[in-house]
Amino acid sequence: MSWAALLGLLAALLLLLLLLSRRRARRPGEPPLDLGSIPWLGHALEFGRDAASFLTRMKEKHGDIFTVLVGGRYVTVLLDPHSYETVVWESRTQLDFQPYAIFLMERIFDLQLPNFNPSEEKARMKPMLMHKDLQALTEAMYTNLRTVLLSDSTEAASGWQETGLLDFSYSSLLRAGYLTLYGVEASPRTHESQAQDRVHSADVFHTFRQLDLLLPKLARGSLSAGDKDRACSVKGRLWKLLSPARLATRADRSSWLESYVRHLEEMGVSEEMQARALVLQLWATQGNMGPTAFWLLLFLLKNPEALEAVQDELKRVVWQAEQPVLQMTTLPQKVLDSMPVLDSVLNETLRLTAAPFITREVMADRALPMADGREFSLRRGDRLLLFPFLSPQKDPEIYTEPEVFKYNRFLNPDGSEKKDFYKDGKRLKNYNMPWGAGHNHCLGKSYAINSIKQFLVLLLTHFDLELSSKDTEVPEFDLSRYGFGLMQPEEDVPIRYRIRL
Repeated sequence: MSWAALLGLLAALLLLLLLLSRRRARRPGEPPLDLGSIPWLGHALEFGRDAASFLTRMKEKHGDIFTVLVGGRYVTVLLDPHSYETVVWESRTQLDFQPYAIFLMERIFDLQLPNFNPSEEKARMKPMLMHKDLQALTEAMYTNLRTVLLSDSTEAASGWQETGLLDFSYSSLLRAGYLTLYGVEASPRTHESQAQDRVHSADVFHTFRQLDLLLPKLARGSLSAGDKDRACSVKGRLWKLLSPARLATRADRSSWLESYVRHLEEMGVSEEMQARALVLQLWATQGNMGPTAFWLLLFLLKNPEALEAVQDELKRVVWQAEQPVLQMTTLPQKVLDSMPVLDSVLNETLRLTAAPFITREVMADRALPMADGREFSLRRGDRLLLFPFLSPQKDPEIYTEPEVFKYNRFLNPDGSEKKDFYKDGKRLKNYNMPWGAGHNHCLGKSYAINSIKQFLVLLLTHFDLELSSKDTEVPEFDLSRYGFGLMQPEEDVPIRYRIRL
């Protein structure tokens, strides 16, 4: 092909892209429309580079609802927390999460499930994460956290250890969570089986972490050739580690796992796809707890007043307990539920660092009523996006100094949980949304909260922990993680720790 012909073809493609992106015009009653300056791509580059900054600029320009063109898709962004309820509880026939969930399952985890129905799956899993089953999970998690953190006598005798705070938190919680949900080496446990559990769970974590680091690129389809090879290798390793045949040999598997595998078998899912589904569930159940614990610990280490308040509360709770924490084989739920200061620290940590996208596909042309009486038209085939990280969580009208960590922000003067927050003079129902909302509220919330609290209690009662340097700053976010749950730091934070003998 000659240069002239090639240039002509490129010009024709550019013209086609321009026509595709410009043919849409805002209709009466629709939100403000911003197409950006690049044909078809629209605002994709800005959105992918730093979603929070981009959406903040769009809000300043257009208000709390607007439509933007992002990589050929029209995305209507809603940033009025008073109006979220209309979206999160709407029926799937109108606003549906399923198409986007299936897209991510296939693109990130190479997973295809026949007749996949998230609502049915959630209904089936819900009893496994509540009541007696929740109690069993909580007790098993405490045992496994002790296995991971305290059972290595060699480490206990070696004094101060140096590591990264994210690696320490993420590794500890994911390894213990894996053992809790997917089973242990043997039951009853022995010193030898616990040593094997530590080695095996460390292998699972380090392999999982390699996939986790590639996750934003996987989701956006922006892997380099080298990244693709790495992702393929890591996925293959995880599929072997979590294969149904391998997991069948493990002891004390959770009722959640037994029910989920049975569900997959009833759907006729092959063992190969079952392994991929189990990798997806490892990420879904464990991928946010470690980063949450990282930020929580970092905020405590950087705020001595907050750390002292949490330690004083723990001493009170321990004093009221029926036996010393050091002798407890499990932390009773009433102990975990008696920590309002730690609850406030956790809520404040999540307010500052949880940044998931809540998305719905618009299934039919419809009106979207706003809480203030306005109404906007949505088009079938568009995507609707809520981003609670910007509002309510970082909204200065709701939270004074929203960028500042305040450990007691979610406490009333009498020490009870504060639930009254306002915007435009009206009390907010959704004032902090790290766990999602409506039909997509996180089923594992109670299990996750219990796990993070148990991790903190074990650290504060059995470890000395400090920043390697008092001058350590709170790191910036890895901006590629917006939309995927908890933010992760651009770089890890060096710490020193030792187990108290």
